Amino acid sequence: MQAISTTAHAAGQTIASNTQKLIALEFLTFTLGSEEYGIDIQKVQELRGYDTVTRIANTPDFVKGVVNLRGVIVPIVDMRIKFNLGLPSYDQFTVVIILNVANRLMGMVVDSVSDVIALTAEQVKPAPEMGSAPNTGYLIGLGMFDQRMLILVDIDKLMSSSEIGLIEEMAAA
Repeated sequence: MQAISTTAHAAGQTIASNTQKLIALEFLTFTLGSEEYGIDIQKVQELRGYDTVTRIANTPDFVKGVVNLRGVIVPIVDMRIKFNLGLPSYDQFTVVIILNVANRLMGMVVDSVSDVIALTAEQVKPAPEMGSAPNTGYLIGLGMFDQRMLILVDIDKLMSSSEIGLIEEMAAA
């Protein structure tokens, strides 16, 4: 009787672990330069083309300004500038991802948006230790999909980091 119970328990654990493998997180993928990034699709409110922003004095360079989105003032952050990936160029592929982070709307300018990808836990590898590199605590890890490697970003941590935390204050004003 004990052997049957143990076997059933082991089978239950195998089913449970296989079920966890089937659970996938969906990421909106976007590009900055030659790199591809992913953010939790549940944080995305909408996608918009890049349009003129109203510049606010004394804000960091990566804060492009604000836009009026159906009566809500939304701060816009240029991720290419934030990540020091060179000067941005705005064209027909440039996208503003409107995010809902901590019940606040924020815009994130990216070079282009690719698609939505579902990744299982096995497809996500931990972010490597960067030693003395600047704060990379906003990285979830690296997603492996087909022959692509995605840099997965925890948008909550990134947007509430000490530098970008200024945006929350600005949005509240």
